[in-house]
Amino acid sequence: MDSKMNKVKKELTIASTSAFQSNDSEYVRLVSLISDVWDKAKERAAIAVNTELLEANWQTGRYIVEFEQDGNAKARYGEQLLTNLAKDLTRMRGRGFSRSNLIYMRKLYLAFPKSETLSHQLTWSHYFELLKCNNPLEMQFYIKECVQQGWKVRELKRQINSSLFQRLALSTDKKGVLALAHEGHQVQTAEDIIHDPFVLEFTGLPQQKCYKEKELENALKAHMEKFLLELGRGFALIGRQYIIPIGARRLKVDLVFYHTILKCYVLIDLKRAEIMHSDIGQMNLYLNYFKNEICQPDDNPPMGIVLGARKDELLMEYALQGIDNQLFTARYQLYLPNREELQSQLDRLLENTKE
Repeated sequence: MDSKMNKVKKELTIASTSAFQSNDSEYVRLVSLISDVWDKAKERAAIAVNTELLEANWQTGRYIVEFEQDGNAKARYGEQLLTNLAKDLTRMRGRGFSRSNLIYMRKLYLAFPKSETLSHQLTWSHYFELLKCNNPLEMQFYIKECVQQGWKVRELKRQINSSLFQRLALSTDKKGVLALAHEGHQVQTAEDIIHDPFVLEFTGLPQQKCYKEKELENALKAHMEKFLLELGRGFALIGRQYIIPIGARRLKVDLVFYHTILKCYVLIDLKRAEIMHSDIGQMNLYLNYFKNEICQPDDNPPMGIVLGARKDELLMEYALQGIDNQLFTARYQLYLPNREELQSQLDRLLENTKE
C-alpha cells in the first residue's frame, strides 16, 4: 500500500489541479483507496468476461453436438453445417464465428462434457491451443502446468511445440506418466529438472553452423526468459561467467542459478560439441568449491549440469562413477523435436506396460 500511495502522491504532485493540497496524506490515501477499488473492479471484470466467454464457447459446442446427434446435420445440412453456421453467425454477430472457431468450440464440449471441469484460470485462447493435443493425458498435463506456472498462451504454444510432455514422460514409467498428466511436473529431486535433450530452438543458431560456446552462451543470455521456460520452474539466475578464484587461478562457470524449490545452486557448463570425461572433472571441482565456499548452512548441496550437443553414454557412465556430488550430463538440440515420433515412442511405452 505504501508504494501505491507514493505513486499516487507523485502523480498528484505532477498533474493535480485540485483545490486540495496533493501533499495532504489523508487526501492521498483517499485517491489511493479509490484507485485500488477500480483496479480490483477491472480484474474482477476481466475474470467475469473470461468466464462468460468460456461458457458461451462451451454452450455453442454443446448445441452443435446435440444438433448433430439428433440426426439433423446428416439429414439436412451434412458436412456443410459448420460452414453454414459460420456464415450466418458472422452475419448476425460479427467476428469470432469462423468455421475454425466453431470446430474448436465443438471440440471444447466433447473434451469437457461437464462445463464445471473447465478451469476459468485459463482463457479461450489457452483452450484453443490445448485442444490441438490429440492425447488426453497430454492435454491434462498442459492444463495443470498452465494453472500452476501461470503460462501465457505463447509460453503454452512453445511448450507444446517442444514436446515437453513427451520428453518428460519418456523418462519415467506408466505410473509416472499418469502422475505427470494428473499432477503436472513435480520437482522434488535433482533428477526432476534434467531434460535430455534440452530444446534450445529459440537461440536462432543454425544447426549446421560451426558456432562457438561463447555464441551459445550469448544466445541464451539474449533469450533468458525462454531458456528459463525450458529449464522449468524454480530457476533464478545468479550470474554468467561466474568467477571461482582458486589460488592464483580464476576459473569461470558459464551459468549459475539458484533453484528456489530444491534450495540449491545449479551450475551449468556449456559444451558446443561432445561432452568429454575431462568436463566431468572440471564440473566436480566447481561443485566442491561451491559446497565449501558459497553454500550456506540452510542450502542443499549444489548440483551441476554439463550441457553438450552430444555425449557417449558409456563414457559418461565411467566418468561419473565414484562422484558423490549431484552431477549430471545432458544433451541439447537447436531444433524442435518430432512430436509424432516422440508420441509414437510414448504409445509403445504405455502399450508395453499395460496392466
